[in-house]
Amino acid sequence: MASAPEIKPLSPAEVETLVGWAAGEGWNPGLGDAAAFRIADPEGFLGAFVGGEMVAGIAAIAYGDDFGFIGLYICRPDQRGKGYGKAVWDAGMARLSGRTIGLDGVPAQQANYRSMGFEPAYRTLRFSGRVAASAISDTRPVTPDLSAAIHEFDRMCFPAERDDFLAAWLGPPRLSMASVANGIVRGFGVARACGEGHKIGPLFARDDETAAALLASLATTCGSEVHIDVPDARSGFINGLVALGFTSGFETARMYSGTSPTYRDDLVFGVTCLELG
Repeated sequence: MASAPEIKPLSPAEVETLVGWAAGEGWNPGLGDAAAFRIADPEGFLGAFVGGEMVAGIAAIAYGDDFGFIGLYICRPDQRGKGYGKAVWDAGMARLSGRTIGLDGVPAQQANYRSMGFEPAYRTLRFSGRVAASAISDTRPVTPDLSAAIHEFDRMCFPAERDDFLAAWLGPPRLSMASVANGIVRGFGVARACGEGHKIGPLFARDDETAAALLASLATTCGSEVHIDVPDARSGFINGLVALGFTSGFETARMYSGTSPTYRDDLVFGVTCLELG
């Protein structure tokens, strides 16, 4: 290592910088991601600093005492090969010590993550495309009267409670839609504007039909190309995307260090985001 960096939590402006680095890497983050991300765990964003300048960063988000997630792991391109990325990685892992830790790893890094104790749970495939405008029955914008039911639904689909983050994620500038039948929430989804098109996530639903209706509702409201990261086990939903003309590209693997968490993975049709799980 060229010189030992100072490791410290990031300020709101520095989290914005880290998300900007993600855009520079081609990760296409949401335009309003940084502020919402910090709500998940304000102290969970760490940076390595040399001479007062941030040279690497990471999100090490603690969702309570049992689960954490690693994301936004980036070393500034002009500072790579000096050990700064490893330093901030070690700090992030230490912060989440004692928890099951998740991450979404690209194929080129999966062997590296395996060497550090992470095991793959499933593949995620990013599908991109457009949906022709149409009226979708049984879907409606998320309103405060649905909040309790949606938070309950989310707790089935995610490994830990994240009520504060979800409350922010459901609101502007993001678009959120729910599927409601006979007064019962059968799924919900969120779309956010990105540098290129919109990303949809999460997309949680009781079945393929509900997931497809939510996707169509969100996509037609956005009026742009949409991108969604789909677990590979959702084969019926994937077949529907292909039939709509969606194409697959970017691929990751959800990997866990520690005991794999228990949740209703069969309800997950689109992960929330690769940065925070």
